[in-house]
Amino acid sequence: MDNIQLTGTAFLGSDFRPENVELTINNGVITDISPARGNSGKLILPAFFNAHTHIGDTVALDTPIDRPLKELVAPPDGLKHVILRETSEDKLISAMRHTMEFMVQGGTTGFADFREGGAAGVSEISSARISGITPVILGRDGGELTAESAGLGLSNAHRLDSEIEAAAAAKRAGKLVAVHAGEGGIKDIEPAFELEPDLIIHATNFRPQDIRRAADEDVAVVLCPRSNWLLGVTDSAKKPPVRELLDAGCRVYLGTDNVMFVSPDMAAECAFLMTVYKTTPEEALSMASGGFSLAGTSSVIEEGKPANLCVMDDAGLLSLSRKPLTTALTRLGRGYVCQTVSNGEIIYSEK
Repeated sequence: MDNIQLTGTAFLGSDFRPENVELTINNGVITDISPARGNSGKLILPAFFNAHTHIGDTVALDTPIDRPLKELVAPPDGLKHVILRETSEDKLISAMRHTMEFMVQGGTTGFADFREGGAAGVSEISSARISGITPVILGRDGGELTAESAGLGLSNAHRLDSEIEAAAAAKRAGKLVAVHAGEGGIKDIEPAFELEPDLIIHATNFRPQDIRRAADEDVAVVLCPRSNWLLGVTDSAKKPPVRELLDAGCRVYLGTDNVMFVSPDMAAECAFLMTVYKTTPEEALSMASGGFSLAGTSSVIEEGKPANLCVMDDAGLLSLSRKPLTTALTRLGRGYVCQTVSNGEIIYSEK
């Protein structure tokens, strides 16, 4: 693996301190961070990790939201599942590969996907994988126990024996358990916690006791704010309770949810979160990169850490900015990503 040197304003450490530096990368690891002279016009961010996707939905981009959410996405007969059953394997794999390429071009090098279709579905997303991207595949209907799967991704929690048994089997196999809960109401929240999950997705309607339980039991929460608003499950900056989750010390990650409705653009997700929920840019970026822990790695920019980086052209704005990270996430975004680095390898470079 070639050595790489990058120069720019990098957001260092877990507090994302902006410093003009030169990064040296050897064998996939950041080996030196030194002060740089001059301004290269580049911003160097930790790479994004999209902590909740359904990239199989790529075969049905921009499906009209013309019916209740359950009729659109709920298994087994929601519209998306009908479309998936009617789609050829070759088309599905090609579509998922397209979305992975889109994510990489926007500075995302890892994602956690709820993969439908059992063992065959897990095999399909594995076949679609492109070089340099790290998928955390959460299967179901038997797909969760395959070698390629990182664990179980349940569409909901109903206290069904099949759900309880699947979660227990995944845990015995040392795999993750993730479940949607609290999106459309509160009745599935308690059953979700009973599964002893590693992740709860959405938490849109979490109450104070649910927030406390997630913190106490160290259950990570993945929020998908653009999806929640677009699909009509919230119209309030109090749902999901972002500030309360953060203040309680919960591990909070960010995802984009169904590709058929929402583009997997993590900078856009950060900008929406900052605008509607008034998070700081540091909080937003922490949520948008923290999911790397699900894959046992990190994108924090520190010596000795893996080099997972998103490099943006500053478009001449850095010299005018009072808050460079805000500028990067809300004014620049994916359109100004010029390089993406995954484990020390440049996997995307603007032509």
